[in-house]
Amino acid sequence: MAVRPRPLSPHLQIYRWTITMAMSILHRATGIALYIGTLLLVIWLAAAAIGVEALDGVNGLYGNWFGQLVLFGYTWALFHHMLGGLRHFLWDNIIGMEPGEREKLAWVNLVGSIVLTLLVWTIFVWVG
Repeated sequence: MAVRPRPLSPHLQIYRWTITMAMSILHRATGIALYIGTLLLVIWLAAAAIGVEALDGVNGLYGNWFGQLVLFGYTWALFHHMLGGLRHFLWDNIIGMEPGEREKLAWVNLVGSIVLTLLVWTIFVWVG
């Protein structure tokens, strides 16, 4: 008896990348990033509860260029994940399920998260 090779499952090199596919992956990645960002928030709150010296140390760490970059990314991840959740809420209610509407909502998710992040950082960090 000849052994027949098993068929291979489709993989990423076969699929045509779509914006909804990329947003699905980003939604999962931002969910993971929010765990780390929330830990940073807990560290900041704990330092505030401990005292002024601890809070100054954490503020110094978060205030340098790398800390600001991480906090900027956390802000973007927060908005991206939130808008992705709203997009899924719409889909759960069978809103925006047509082919053109799905892609439009995915682009709104991406662009909206960038705009909201820049807006928050402009108002509260860079100007304030």
